[in-house]
Amino acid sequence: AAPAPLGVERVPTGDPAVDEKLARLGDADHLPADGHLDVYEDVHRGLRDALTALDVRPGPGQAAPRPGPSPSYDHRS
Repeated sequence: AAPAPLGVERVPTGDPAVDEKLARLGDADHLPADGHLDVYEDVHRGLRDALTALDVRPGPGQAAPRPGPSPSYDHRS
């Protein structure tokens, strides 16, 4: 039998990067099971990147992180 969509509704999150990756899950609906892994890995990578970006950008009411001091080098003569 041909692959059939599961019909799982995807509700937008409001974050374009996350919504794009969640929409990508729909690509698995049209693939045989052995093609799902590539889609799932791509989605996982994208969602992980979106979460990592949250650690970098300031949230509401937070100041942007200050750059740290320059690397210390031992300048002995």
